[in-house]
Amino acid sequence: MSSYEPAPLQLVTRQSWYPWLVVGLTCIGGFMGQLDASIVQLALPTFERQFDANLDAVSWVAIAYLLAFAATLPIFARLSETKGRKLFYLAGYAIFTLASGWCGMVDDLRLLIVFRAIQGIGGAMLGANSITIMVRAAGPLRRGRAMGLIAAAQAVGVSAGPVIGGLLLENFGWRWIFFVSVPFGLAGVILGWLALPQTPKPASTKRFDWWGAFLLTPGLTSVVLMLNEVQAWGLRSAAMLSAALVAAVFIPLFLWREWRQAEPLVDLHLFLSSAFSGGLAAVNLSYALLYSMFFLMSFLFIHGLNESPIVAGIHLAVIPIALGLVAPISGGIYRRVGARTMTTSAMGLCLGALVLLSRSLADRTASDFGVMGALMLFGAGLGMFIAPNNSATMAAAPEKLTGEAGGMLNLMRVLGCTIGIAAASAVFSWRLYVLTGHGNRTTDAPAQAILVAAVEVLWVLGGFAVAAGSCALLRDSVTRRA
Repeated sequence: MSSYEPAPLQLVTRQSWYPWLVVGLTCIGGFMGQLDASIVQLALPTFERQFDANLDAVSWVAIAYLLAFAATLPIFARLSETKGRKLFYLAGYAIFTLASGWCGMVDDLRLLIVFRAIQGIGGAMLGANSITIMVRAAGPLRRGRAMGLIAAAQAVGVSAGPVIGGLLLENFGWRWIFFVSVPFGLAGVILGWLALPQTPKPASTKRFDWWGAFLLTPGLTSVVLMLNEVQAWGLRSAAMLSAALVAAVFIPLFLWREWRQAEPLVDLHLFLSSAFSGGLAAVNLSYALLYSMFFLMSFLFIHGLNESPIVAGIHLAVIPIALGLVAPISGGIYRRVGARTMTTSAMGLCLGALVLLSRSLADRTASDFGVMGALMLFGAGLGMFIAPNNSATMAAAPEKLTGEAGGMLNLMRVLGCTIGIAAASAVFSWRLYVLTGHGNRTTDAPAQAILVAAVEVLWVLGGFAVAAGSCALLRDSVTRRA
């Protein structure tokens, strides 16, 4: 056992329900993470007005969290193997909770973005350890039920986020969308200290790849910067060229370093499997599709359709609710109809939903029924796609690299969210600039211009859907030939 980790209370560990207590603690973390991700999306239009900022700047409130999470997740996953999972898990709860409180107290957008990045670091500490802690505590016989519970907690978090966010924004103000996480975080720290098991002593010690960690963060950050700021900076600006130079230097160096390392931060040998690589790309693109829709519809509902935050939150919640209802049964459908039929049907639903949404936005008389129906179809299509694709992607990974494959899947999921928000923000602000001739802020744009720009951004989402489906079909064709 790790000597520097606090031991759980013996009175608690002797109880028959102790494994479920540990599962419950990891579920709190899963709920918090998903609640935070969806609740902030709805608040972005409020930040635009509150801080008198443009779309590019406001989008960083969401992107900073996701980027910090993605950049540090591999680092904490590797460190936790030798330094102790309970130690990092408790630190993650504490950092996330403190940063949530700080986010709610700031009066400057730049500080809010900084504290969101710190929140992301805490979230990465939680994400790097939650599943391992839960699986070890539950044991083989309880593993399936435990995985189902944490998936349910995450689904509740992402579904409740828009509704809770709308209530808080309308009745208490934007600061409370961050304060609401504080009591959950405090409960996680206290109960985790008293109840989480100590980390078993590792069978072998691995050297940490500090050079890999040093090269990864600026490489990822520069790519997201270029994608998100292309409209604000311009393709030939000094800032854009500097970001491109950083990416061109650090990303190849990172890949070269990881390929040669015996104990890399990210095991690139996973990508030798074409089936796994195709599935992983589909994971990335499907989450880009989901979060670009969250971003776009938040601005469209509040500034384009002039809805109140609570009404917008209820409408936005249609997507994760439909996704959550369909995802649990998608595995059975996948086994009956086969991979190709499932993939084409799922992405066909998403594309049909995008067409229906664009028509409904163009025809305001049919908007309420058409928009809600489109969002329901969109969520159902992603529910049919995401869970089976994740499962098939993990199955395509080499058996000896299953742990690394799980970490890579989580990394690509978060990167997909980041790319989706950045792409939607860049194209939306560009189209608003073209349509209005001034600025890239929805607060300055007439509602009709926001509607037109949103319809044009749906083409980007359609591209994500086609690309995700194509990558999944590539995975399936490679798997069949093997």
